[in-house]
Order: sequence, then C-alpha cells, then structure tokens
Amino acid sequence: MKTPELGFSPKGLYIGGKWEESVKGKTFESINPANLDYLGELPLADEEDVNRAVIAAKEAFYDWSRMPIKERAGFLDALAEILQDKRDELGLMDCLDSGNTISGMKGDVDWSADTIRYFAGLIAEIKGETFSEKPGHLNFTRREPYGVVAKINPFNHPLRFCAEKSAAALAAGNTVVIKASEQAPLSSLRFAEICHEVLPPGVVNVLTGDTACGQAMVRHPDVRRVGVVGSVSTGIAIAKDAAEDLTHVTLELGGKNPIIIFSDVDPKEAASFAVKGMNMNRQGQSCSSTSRVFVHKNIHKEVIEELKILVEKLPVGLPWIESSEVGPIVSKRQYDKIMDFITSAGQEGATLVTGGCSPNDELLSNGFFIQPTVFSNVKPEMRIAREEIFGPVMSVFEWNDYENLLSIVNGLEYGLTAMIVTNNMKQAMETSERVEAGYIWINSNGRYLGAPYGGWKASGIGQEECFDELLSYTRIKNINMRW
Repeated sequence: MKTPELGFSPKGLYIGGKWEESVKGKTFESINPANLDYLGELPLADEEDVNRAVIAAKEAFYDWSRMPIKERAGFLDALAEILQDKRDELGLMDCLDSGNTISGMKGDVDWSADTIRYFAGLIAEIKGETFSEKPGHLNFTRREPYGVVAKINPFNHPLRFCAEKSAAALAAGNTVVIKASEQAPLSSLRFAEICHEVLPPGVVNVLTGDTACGQAMVRHPDVRRVGVVGSVSTGIAIAKDAAEDLTHVTLELGGKNPIIIFSDVDPKEAASFAVKGMNMNRQGQSCSSTSRVFVHKNIHKEVIEELKILVEKLPVGLPWIESSEVGPIVSKRQYDKIMDFITSAGQEGATLVTGGCSPNDELLSNGFFIQPTVFSNVKPEMRIAREEIFGPVMSVFEWNDYENLLSIVNGLEYGLTAMIVTNNMKQAMETSERVEAGYIWINSNGRYLGAPYGGWKASGIGQEECFDELLSYTRIKNINMRW
C-alpha cells in the first residue's frame, strides 16, 4: 500500500526566527518505522548550535516577558488556532514519523491546542501577595519568569510534547529552546514553521539532535529552567547536569504502572480497563501505560480469557489507516529491546497468553511491528515485572493477600500512575491512599486538562497540565518598602 505523501521537507534548525544549518554540518535521517521509507535529512545540532539558540532566546526574552499579558495571550491563542486548523496534516506527520496511529496523533493535536488555550487563559492569574509587617511598611511579592527555558522531548508524542510542554513556559513570559526527539523530529520543525507565522523571532527555537545536544542545553549557563519528558535514566542524567548550576528542573519520567483489579467487578469490564490503560494506539510506548495487571484470584482465569480475546481483536496495521489501532514500534533499537524482554519473560517462567511476535502479514513485514502481548503467571522478581518495557507487553499477576499486593505494587522505584477497578468505593479510596503514585484512576482512565499530572519516587519531579505548572515557570521576588 502506498504511503501518504508527507508534503514537508526540513529547512534546518530554527534559531532566532531563521532557518540555520548546524555549525559542523552533521546530519541524520528520519525514517518511517512502518515500512522504512526515508522521510528527511535533519541537522544534528551540537554545543555551538545550542549556544546560538540560547542567545537568540535570551535576546527575545526582554520584550516577550514585558509584553502586556493580553497581548501575550493573544499570540498564544493564535498559535493554538493554527495548530487546530492543521490537525490532519500534523497528525499524519506524527503518524508517519513515530508509527503511532493516525487517530491518536490527531487527538494529540487537539490536546496541544487546548493546552495552549488553557495556559493563555491563566496568564492573568499569575499574581503575587501583599502583607504589612508594621505601619509605614508594605511587603509584596511578584512572580517573574526565569528567562530561557530548555525543553527536551521524547518520541511518543512528538507534536504534543513540543507544543503542550512549551505552553506554560511561554505563558509565564519565558522564551524556549526545544530539542526534538531524534527518533521523531519532523513535527517539531513543522511546529517551528507555525511559530514563525505567529510569534516574535527568538521566542521559540527548535533544535534537532541527540543526547549531546540535550546535555549542552541543560549545561548552558543562560538556561535557568529545564523541562524534560523521558526515561528515568535520562531524567537522572539531566538532574545531575542541572545540579551543577542549581538549575530548576521538572521531570516527567518513566512508569511501571499497576492496575489493581478486585474480585467484585465484571471480568469483561476489568479486562477492558486493562487494555485501555495500556495505550495500545501508541503500542504501549507511553509512560502512563498500566503494564502490571494485578487480578484477584477469584476472577483471575476469567480476566485472562477476556484479555486474550480483546487483545487479539486489536487491529495491527499501517498506522495511517484509520481502522488500525496498533502501529509499529518507533525504531529497530526499541523493537529489539522489547523482543528481548519477551524472550526473557519466557526464560524466567512466565506464560505467554498471546502475542510475543511480529504479525504474519506481508504488508507489515518491513516495519517494526509487534503483536500486543500478554503474559500470565508473572512473578515480582521477573525482569518484565520490574523494568519499564515501553512496548505492547502486559504482565498479569494473581493476588489474594491485600497487604502482600500493596507490597509488590509499591515495591518498585516507579510511581507515576495507577488504576483501581472495584465497585467498593471504601476499598477503592483506601487503596488509592496507600498506592505510591502521583496520578490514580478509579474505574476510569485518561488525562484531564487542569488536573495535576506528575510522578512520585523515580517517576518525576513537579506537576504539569495544571495551574501549578504555570506558576513553576515563575520565580518569586519579595519587595519590602516603607514610606
């Protein structure tokens, strides 16, 4: 089947409102993981390119930060409007570049536009406080932006993380330098083109590069605030680099998220929650995926049977076809990593319920496809039970003892999300209090704009997608005066 035309060619790095080649002229290629088609050649930014981008952002900061708030909000609303208008184009671009399904990527554009509008509408709420120490004195605080903010993004939501994760920083009056994921960089550069139409030069700068580029951004002395979405190992490395200059960081990191299923629920409904929680339209390549499925022994067999039925019904196919619900893994490296987990699970004694291999479909033979996979008889000490796979692999545990269940659930370094499925609300609330995670669903799933999203333990630092995120991109200045 013919691949849709992308209709886009990278122009270079976007720095200070201009398109620039990398100083050293190095490049890398982007390919479609569904069929290995060539998508474009991109500049590989290094430390010198980072410095140029930071200088441009610093120069733009004065005017942007001092702009009347109504005017700054207007710029952001205009940006959101253009993104929404280009929903189909941007969704297809991410679909081809990342392998995620077209429906999910169009949804990402909607979320991005909504998030930008949300933060634009909150700008007027960036306020200080006043209090009087004694007569003739007034003490008050102001919230002021940091300056240049570095944003480092992964591959699983390319456009969304580029736009959404910049929104609060821009609304607060900061300027940004964005590093796109080297595995899915194209929509970030298209976002730069859209910013070029709307925003003053230097307010948004976009680089394409590898780990060295991100490291140079974090270590730059004029970068005073960093926001990162990535793995735990990436977050730790960035936090160490940021600590050298005491740079403020927000880290949204990995998860090994549990779904806890009690015996009082319908096995079909429980299995449906488990499958939805895996985010299969991104092939499980999602930090919030509920990949550890804890099922009470009384309904364990029935839930396994339903999981097998539901997972095998998921249409695996070319991601730009609307009926496809599962696309390819983003790269050969990630594909090999996931298959290694699957192999190790069998070697350690887990039972393969379904999946575990590439689809038997000639149309998909050139891509990095893996059938959605379910393992049962998973034990806490197994590798698939402890490490983030970032792929379409579900590990099912049988439980009976509640205290032992909580010990296993909380026994990992991760603490991002959790899901609880039960009809007993007392039971649900008690469990939600005891599970060590920053974002918990009870008989529900999905993200809700305005609700704080952030991890506990090694899964992150800070809250996003809420008013607190906006405030986190400001610093408090205390002023005391007398008359």
